[in-house]
Amino acid sequence: MSEVQTSFALLRQSPGVSAEAVDAIQKVIAEGLDRHLCRINALAFAAQRGLDEEATIATFLHAAQIGIFDMSWNVLCPGCGGVLDSNATLKTIRKEEYVCALCADNYSPTLDEMVEVTFTVSPRVRKIAAHNPDELPMVEYFRQMYWGSGVDLPDEGFEELIDSIVIEDFELAPGEKAVLSLQLPAHFLTVFEPVTHSAQFLDVKGEATRERQNLSLAFDRDHTHSQVIEMHPGPLRISLENKTDARVLPTVFIVEDAIHDLLAKRRPFLTAKRLLTNQTFRDLYRTDTIDVDQRLKITSLTFLFTDLRASTELYERVGDLAAFDIVRSHFQVLHDIVAIEAGAVVKTIGDAVMATFPTPDRAVAAALRMREAMREMNEQSGREDLILKIGVHAGPCIAVTMNERQDYFGQTVNIASRVQGLATSQAIFVTGVVVDDLKAADLLQSRDLKPVSHNASLRGIEREVPVFTIP
Repeated sequence: MSEVQTSFALLRQSPGVSAEAVDAIQKVIAEGLDRHLCRINALAFAAQRGLDEEATIATFLHAAQIGIFDMSWNVLCPGCGGVLDSNATLKTIRKEEYVCALCADNYSPTLDEMVEVTFTVSPRVRKIAAHNPDELPMVEYFRQMYWGSGVDLPDEGFEELIDSIVIEDFELAPGEKAVLSLQLPAHFLTVFEPVTHSAQFLDVKGEATRERQNLSLAFDRDHTHSQVIEMHPGPLRISLENKTDARVLPTVFIVEDAIHDLLAKRRPFLTAKRLLTNQTFRDLYRTDTIDVDQRLKITSLTFLFTDLRASTELYERVGDLAAFDIVRSHFQVLHDIVAIEAGAVVKTIGDAVMATFPTPDRAVAAALRMREAMREMNEQSGREDLILKIGVHAGPCIAVTMNERQDYFGQTVNIASRVQGLATSQAIFVTGVVVDDLKAADLLQSRDLKPVSHNASLRGIEREVPVFTIP
């Protein structure tokens, strides 16, 4: 059995993987084009093949751990969808601000909007052209390396589309100089270089001229040339110099409807936030997520806290050994439910659980499952041993590493904990931001559940937080 065959045999035995997803991965590795194996969008991969999304993510994560794929954490421009920075791990995302020269704007990275996670086949499994990006032609460099997996680029006709919006392109080796001559049409243009992320905008308008115009551009890692230069239609001579240690690809684009239409077509992609709230990822990459001194922003994350009411009395009533078994069984049930609803258990504190979910509706669905599961466990035992208090809140937070584990910090976490603390019986308490979520509201309506509003003050929280009970 070859090394690759052994890897796939191990993958099929991994917990939580999808046999259908494994089959699909094997097929695309064996038969797919090179570009289909570079920076794979796991969500698009599942959608195109009718696969379960969560199981497909789990399959790619196990495949990456085994060595079939290499994971990449790419910082994206929310405007054009371009990859501003690519990292082998989340730990190496260190900048507080990223500049997109093509959009002429600065962005502070957030894990739920600007960091995608993609999968590229390992060279030991199959060698593809993107393993040597300096050898990719211009069109394929843009398709495979510059634009992120959230830009829905056409699989067919992409070359013709690029050809229709590119006036000229050039390749410069490290340290090379060259001169490019072209005729400027009366359009808004950009000389964009995707390797160094440099852009020089040209507003070509007015009367045409026969007199040659001149422009000098030097490509390095520090200057982005985002200012606009006005020119006239007519001849232009561009002096180019590559001051980097890598090949550069200066390309003259017409910035009009065609390129805007191309970049407007977007699709869901696997965000860093979603992966950090994925139980499979947390289990497989427990110590390889965020560095101890990193503080990474998440625009919105949903937190669910649980706690067992009167657990001390439980130990007194049934004895330590029996109570321990009951509590352990309850933890396993909660853990399984969190995973089913695309969440992850961050930690347990005594008899309490802290879990995260990518969206409020998944947390509410998990809370309802938990409540029903506790009722069933109590019915089986014939006693009311498990009285679970649940609190849910969503909002911005900071992803951090504390006590050698990935954790979260911020007022959102504090509020979620305080909301759970309001419950005095087997109840689900949520905040207004949760019940206002459209998908969560639809879920509750489909169950004929009407949240009940009530006044409550949260310890240590000065501002008023609307709180609701889900009956």
